[in-house]
Amino acid sequence: MASAAAPAMAQSSEAIELDSLTVIGEYSDTGYKSERSASGKYVKPLLDTPRTVSVVPEQVIEEQQALSLRQVLSNVSGITFDAGEGGGGSGDKINIRGFSANANMKVDGLRDSSQNNRTDMFNTERVEVIKGPSSVFGGAGTAGGVVNMVSKTPKNRSFVDAGLGLGSDDYRRLTLDANQTLEGMGQDSALRLNLMAHENNVPGRDDIGRERFGIAPSLTLGLSDATRATLSYVYQEDDNLPDYGLPAENGKVLPGVDHEAYYGWRNLDEERIESNIATLTLEHDISDRTRLENKTRYTHLDRDTTISASHVDRDGLAPGHYKPAGPQAYRRDVTTEMWINQTHLTTRFDTAGFEHELLVGAEVSRETYDRTASNLGLGSDAHPYPDGGYDLSNPPGRWDGGTTYTPRGANEATLNNQALYVFDTITLDPQWDLSLGLRHDWIDGEAIDKESDERQSTRDKELSGRAGVVYKPADNGRVYLAYGTSFTPSAENLATSGGLPRGNGGENLSPEESSTWELGTKWEFMGGRLGLEGALFRVDKDNVREQDANDDLRLAGEQRVQGVELGVTGQLTDAWGVYANYTYLDSETRKSIADPQANGRDPVGHSLGNTPDHSFNLWTTYDVTPDLQLGYGARYVGERQVASDVAATVDSYWLHNAMLAYRVTDNLSAQLNVNNLLDEEYVERVRPRPGTASRSSAVEIGDGRAGILTLDYRF
Repeated sequence: MASAAAPAMAQSSEAIELDSLTVIGEYSDTGYKSERSASGKYVKPLLDTPRTVSVVPEQVIEEQQALSLRQVLSNVSGITFDAGEGGGGSGDKINIRGFSANANMKVDGLRDSSQNNRTDMFNTERVEVIKGPSSVFGGAGTAGGVVNMVSKTPKNRSFVDAGLGLGSDDYRRLTLDANQTLEGMGQDSALRLNLMAHENNVPGRDDIGRERFGIAPSLTLGLSDATRATLSYVYQEDDNLPDYGLPAENGKVLPGVDHEAYYGWRNLDEERIESNIATLTLEHDISDRTRLENKTRYTHLDRDTTISASHVDRDGLAPGHYKPAGPQAYRRDVTTEMWINQTHLTTRFDTAGFEHELLVGAEVSRETYDRTASNLGLGSDAHPYPDGGYDLSNPPGRWDGGTTYTPRGANEATLNNQALYVFDTITLDPQWDLSLGLRHDWIDGEAIDKESDERQSTRDKELSGRAGVVYKPADNGRVYLAYGTSFTPSAENLATSGGLPRGNGGENLSPEESSTWELGTKWEFMGGRLGLEGALFRVDKDNVREQDANDDLRLAGEQRVQGVELGVTGQLTDAWGVYANYTYLDSETRKSIADPQANGRDPVGHSLGNTPDHSFNLWTTYDVTPDLQLGYGARYVGERQVASDVAATVDSYWLHNAMLAYRVTDNLSAQLNVNNLLDEEYVERVRPRPGTASRSSAVEIGDGRAGILTLDYRF
């Protein structure tokens, strides 16, 4: 070509000017495998991060049509769910490695309101689970780990993705994901809009409806080559019939109870939620080695619920009959507001022959909680239940008697948090990295009973740390050892319940403290497309809050969870993808002052509640042809204790799911999902009490079999 062009070039001295051509696109060949965390606090790739981080990618979420956070997290072993209580939500009562993570939910690295129930992931790109005590990354209350939901943001390409879903149990869903680049409005500017409208009945339950709508616009503006601003807003409203499960005793549904029956009052119970979240992110590249980022978010959440517990009283009634026990038609109208700001600076530099990747930052937040409670007097002398009770196998489901509105108090609370943190990853030589982190938190909380003007306040300050060393025996393999701490203050759930622990100055008790050791290894194969990892870990909580014989709180308990994590993620072949993980948890109460007579067993030496020894998750797909894909999923959760101080257990279960996807045209695809393929009846969410004849416990069973057909049009 050069020799042929030489004569032509010699004949003309004029330059040839070609039209400019801009190519915009994104390419990823890693399948399910994620290379990096979305959090700026993890400066290294996940391969070089000395801890277990499970990432549920967008591809898995779409292939499973996983809608809620609970459905997404069902892909991660070592996670269980508690049942809802008192209008506080069900799906988001989450345990990681045996410890509660209810108040440890983050969106794009910023703490999310603990009142949010996250029923729909329509604006979520992926979910990251950072396991083990990690207050240095997430702040207070991270004994088991942290969940970080990563939002969809504007992309540097234009596209429209419209989806229509139809299925069993009156399932109907519409979605729109549209992205438009903004030429002439700065560098790499773009606008993105996500819309969602959804309704369905809960599979396996009798016409328990769920309706919601959401809109999420976001705008990125390139203010200069070095400065970017992203403004996003998410609005979602939910209108649901709240479902608090089935009456149970010792972890089992009571005999004679119909699993489809509803033990509340359809004409009284309701759940209405409105969520508004606005976020501004500013990024500035000071140089090619130094970057500054600031995020500010405002959250306003209204949650108005009228709920009825599914506990029953069978004492003194004929067999097969009951009267409701626990709160009935109990209303809570809760408003929470949260401001949070996070600023951090990342930089790379060399000193004394070592390369540093340093991050320093600060976080400030303020969350307020305002609750008004009331009930309608069901079961009172004015509005009694029938003398003989109701048929346990056929609850009425509607209240035909009178009601009397009775106020039940009003509370407000304020939770303030300030934190400073610093992380440094030091490359000691090509084979060794050292990761160090420190965070100092200042937490102030106040709870007010607005009727009596009784006030409780708490104040804590705590230093958290984490250290890890990474050895690189090969380009594709790592071995690491890490140690970290976390703390759980009295104010952890202040913005969820509106109150502080009571009894013997419980609000002033020092924080619970946890620590972890983790030894692990990570390897990549198939040119980086397949990842294998494993870890041994131990988590110790040394000063657990417990009630003594006088019902006073003391820091007297000790708990330990140790175990094994195994995972495989990525492409086994070009056509075969796999996302699988297994967790073994050996949990134990090592010290307790709980009264063994209260529940019949000393908890010492027994497993923690709702913490199975074994759990396993698998999702795999195979491309039969370029246009046809098959998918299969399995989930196993082993037998678990209802609570450590009772002998009752919840049965183990297996679930199986299937998927068939077909690309009809270059733009149109169809996907069929069948969840709970064998229609397994199983207990998914548990209350930590065994129940009695006069007041049963309750469990929430998992969704029954459901089929969903989704049509997706992309251009």
